[in-house]
Amino acid sequence: MNFSTELKGKIIIVQSNVDKLDASNAPELKAQFLHLNKNGNNELILDLSSTKYCDSSGLSAILVANRLCKDTNGSFSLCGLQPNVRKMIEIAQLDRVLSIGETKEIVLAEINS
Repeated sequence: MNFSTELKGKIIIVQSNVDKLDASNAPELKAQFLHLNKNGNNELILDLSSTKYCDSSGLSAILVANRLCKDTNGSFSLCGLQPNVRKMIEIAQLDRVLSIGETKEIVLAEINS
């Protein structure tokens, strides 16, 4: 499975289990976000600690999750960004739009405080 989920209270952590988040698997991630949102889940964390590369398709899936959560008064956060993924997000200036934390534990603590 390319993406797995873990429930922490009302927050769902989506774990990316792929080395590259690209056109071959981004539609699956986007579909997972849509499914979670349709079922009333709007507090999401995407853990990219296992992902070393992200292209525009991956960024698109991330932005879909962010929009779905914001549109339903929820929150969306990223964590575990590898250097190349962080650089891609910064080049696209999405670090100004997205909530980013170092680890899922840090993000969970910030959300629950």
